[in-house]
Amino acid sequence: MDVETTDVEVSIRVDGTAHRVTVDIRTTLLDALRERLGNTSPKKGCDHGQCGACTILLDGRRVNSCLALAVAYDGAEIVTAAGLGSDGELHPMQRCFIQHDAFQCGYCTPGQIVSAVAMLREAEAGWPSAVTPDGDGGDGGDGGDGDGGGADGRSRMILDADEIRERMSGNLCRCAAYANIVPAIQELARR
Repeated sequence: MDVETTDVEVSIRVDGTAHRVTVDIRTTLLDALRERLGNTSPKKGCDHGQCGACTILLDGRRVNSCLALAVAYDGAEIVTAAGLGSDGELHPMQRCFIQHDAFQCGYCTPGQIVSAVAMLREAEAGWPSAVTPDGDGGDGGDGGDGDGGGADGRSRMILDADEIRERMSGNLCRCAAYANIVPAIQELARR
């Protein structure tokens, strides 16, 4: 009797290191990272894309790795919280989280930090959120496509507490450390 295999080999680059890994076609990126590659930075929280503990940068964009199938991302570039820093130094967002005590148990912290780094890039690019007022970066007076309005071709997004909370709403902290997360992100956003 022939048994059909569902294993495939994919190539992914994780935190700057290339890997070839064999996975079942049903394996999520989260499970491939944690179980196949031993990268425990992204956490398995809800496993339903609701808590954000598994957030990674996938080809530069934040995604919930529990919802992404590894087989669909052959050749992808992945960055986890463990790979954000460089030359043995923490990423500035990681330092801001420490400075503001923006975590308690730390379980959600890697996903929060990855998401915060990505959301600052999104705001810098002029991407609006659900609470961005018209003409405040997202619209930028350029018809809402986020590619005009400022001296550099983009409007400067105002990242007040409400804007940050909305942009980080996909990442939950069960320890109720929300109060310190927003100031940590605001500090880096001001730089």
